[in-house]
Amino acid sequence: MRVAMIGTGYVGLVSGACFADFGHEVTCVDKDPSKIERLERGEIPIFEPGLDDLVAANVHDGRLSFALDGAGAIRAADAVFIAVGTPSRRGDGHADLSYVHAAAEEIADLIEGFTVIVTKSTVPVGTGDEIEAIIRARRPDADFAVVSNPEFLREGAAIEDFKRPDRIVVGAEDERARAVMRELYRPLNLNETPILFTGRRTSELIKYAANAFLAMKITFINEMADLCEKVGADVQQVARGIGLDKRIGSKFLHAGPGYGGSCFPKDTLALVRTAIDAGSPVRLIETTVEVNDARKKAMAGRVSAALDGDLAGKTVALLGLTFKPNTDDMRDAPSLDVAPALIALGATVQAFDPEGMAEAARLLSGVTFRDGPYEAVEGADVVVILTEWDQFRALDLDRVKRLLRQPVMVDLRNIYRPEDMRARGFRYASIGRA
Repeated sequence: MRVAMIGTGYVGLVSGACFADFGHEVTCVDKDPSKIERLERGEIPIFEPGLDDLVAANVHDGRLSFALDGAGAIRAADAVFIAVGTPSRRGDGHADLSYVHAAAEEIADLIEGFTVIVTKSTVPVGTGDEIEAIIRARRPDADFAVVSNPEFLREGAAIEDFKRPDRIVVGAEDERARAVMRELYRPLNLNETPILFTGRRTSELIKYAANAFLAMKITFINEMADLCEKVGADVQQVARGIGLDKRIGSKFLHAGPGYGGSCFPKDTLALVRTAIDAGSPVRLIETTVEVNDARKKAMAGRVSAALDGDLAGKTVALLGLTFKPNTDDMRDAPSLDVAPALIALGATVQAFDPEGMAEAARLLSGVTFRDGPYEAVEGADVVVILTEWDQFRALDLDRVKRLLRQPVMVDLRNIYRPEDMRARGFRYASIGRA
């Protein structure tokens, strides 16, 4: 099938490359000339394991291309995907749909024959209706259907998630559109991937409900971690004890400094605003947002406590800046709260991240960036693990101890075992453990 993907950000580029790998003919369209130029040169503007090879292979085989002007691709397409950004709107937390509406206007002027317009961007309930109204107003004669097809991709594992998903959700009101979507995802039949067909508004809400639930699960275990510290329990054993219950499951029960990233912060806010506007507040999600924001801001206090409450004139080594490993995404990362708070308390901050330092340098002032973990640790009074990159899981702890002014580690991801760290002579603090 012929696919036009509007937007070459994280979702658009991964989805376009994977659809091309399924055998479809895909053109990814973007308004940013520099991004298209980079992609045509074979440069991938985001870090996602395996994506560079996947893009290169499908470009080589002629199934994947990039365009600044998407007119030809949209006219020829069986399906046009909208995969543009929907950031939180300043001031009220609503999703900013300006890019979605602009894409709908562009698509309306170009489609020929029956075309399925698919919303891949995360959008509030009712956005599909708005897209349909925009296109119908500009092209009363057009033969089209608007479909919701939310993405459930984890950064760092996006290709695997696209090709071996738990489920595909499709919100469609038109049987012809359902047939097109079945054909697009037919390569997944071999894996017996469930395709859930729903109404369009239901599909839009499924995406927000899924992300809000996972965010709530993270916040729940973080609060349990705080309680564990007060009563002398171990949050990792608590998480395992409840996670073995199949009704609960073990995923997203890892205590830490709070969630961040491109999805959870903005999607929980957007769901809260949608619910308030609908007159049906979601109190659990409102509390989740408040608790998570407060948690990220409180992490600097844990570092200070590890140095007896005094950071003035001290040097802090931060290992990890992105919101999670295997991505260069800095959006709402805990480091954006932790680093400025440490500096405000009088500390000097030197940091290392395997992929996120270029973006971190744009977002963080007053931080010195180092070339590796040991360079960041050298001369510091305390080392803080903020992101659980693999290379931080097996540090040469004897070397770390020699490089530090004093052997203090604050492990905000619970990578190491307290008894091991004590045996090595470290003053060690972690999350939810004695």
